[in-house]
Amino acid sequence: MERRVIGTPSKSWLEPGLSKPGCYTFRIVSFDNILWDLDRAGIAWITVNRPAKLNALSSTTIGELEQAFSQAASERAVRALAITGAGDKAFVAGADVAELAGLSPNEMRRAALRGQRVFRMLETMGKPSVAAVNGYALGGGLELAMAATVRFAAENAWLGQPEVKLGLTPGYGGTQRLPRLVGRGRALELLLSAEPITAAEAHRIGLVNAVVPRAELLAASRAWLEKVLRHAPLAISLAMEAVDTGLGCGLEEGLRSEAAGFGLSAATEDFREGTRAFLEKRSPEFAGK
Repeated sequence: MERRVIGTPSKSWLEPGLSKPGCYTFRIVSFDNILWDLDRAGIAWITVNRPAKLNALSSTTIGELEQAFSQAASERAVRALAITGAGDKAFVAGADVAELAGLSPNEMRRAALRGQRVFRMLETMGKPSVAAVNGYALGGGLELAMAATVRFAAENAWLGQPEVKLGLTPGYGGTQRLPRLVGRGRALELLLSAEPITAAEAHRIGLVNAVVPRAELLAASRAWLEKVLRHAPLAISLAMEAVDTGLGCGLEEGLRSEAAGFGLSAATEDFREGTRAFLEKRSPEFAGK
C-alpha cells in the first residue's frame, strides 16, 4: 500500500517497517509556523507552532494554513483533520497585533478577506475536522476553531472575541459563525463585552462540543474522528455540504439540497455496500466510491 505523507513525519511514522520502500512514500513540504503529521488513520494533525507568540496568526501562518488546507482537500490519503496549538498556553491567541498595527485600511480589508477564504477552505472541504483547543482561543484563534466541524476544549481553555478592545471588529468570520453556533444574544454578549469565557461555559452555550482534561484532549479528538471515519466518506461529505448550504439559505432551498445529496449518495458503491452489510448483519467496508 502506498500512502503519501505531507510535511515532516512524526516519529510514529518512522517505526521499523513503516518506512520501507513500497510501503509509504513521503513528500516533504517545509513550513515555518505550522507542523504537519499524517497518522495511520488518515488524520492530518496541523499544529500552529509559534508558542513564543502564543501561536498568533501572522500573515505567514495564514499562508501556510492555506497551503496545508489545500493539500488536505486534494490528497485522498487525508481523510480528516485535527488542528491544535503548540505549547501549553494557547491554541491560537489571536492575530499578530504587531503586524496588523502597520496595515492601512485597505490592507486590513484584504487581510480579512484572505483569512476568511482560508478558514472557509477548512469548513467546506468535505472532510471532518476537530479543533483541539488546548489553551487560549481568542480572536482569530476562536474564528479558526469555529471553522472546524467540531470543537473539543481542554479544561484550562479560554475562548473569546476581544477585538473591540483594540478598536477592531472580528475579521475572520467571528461575527458570522458565532451567532450561528450560540445564537444572536450570546454572540453579541461575547463580541461586545470582549470578555473570554471558560471551556465549561463555552460548552454550556454550545460553542464547544466537549470539555476534557488537557492530557486527554488529543486522544479524545482522535477517537471522535476515527469513529466518524468508520462511515461512508462520500455520505459524510454530502451531509456536511447539505448543512452548510442550509445554514446559508431558506428552508426550502436547504431541503432541495438535502434531497439532491440523498439522490447522489444512493448512486454510490458505498450505499450498496452499506445496505448489503445492514441486511447481512455485518460491518460495512466502505471504499469511498
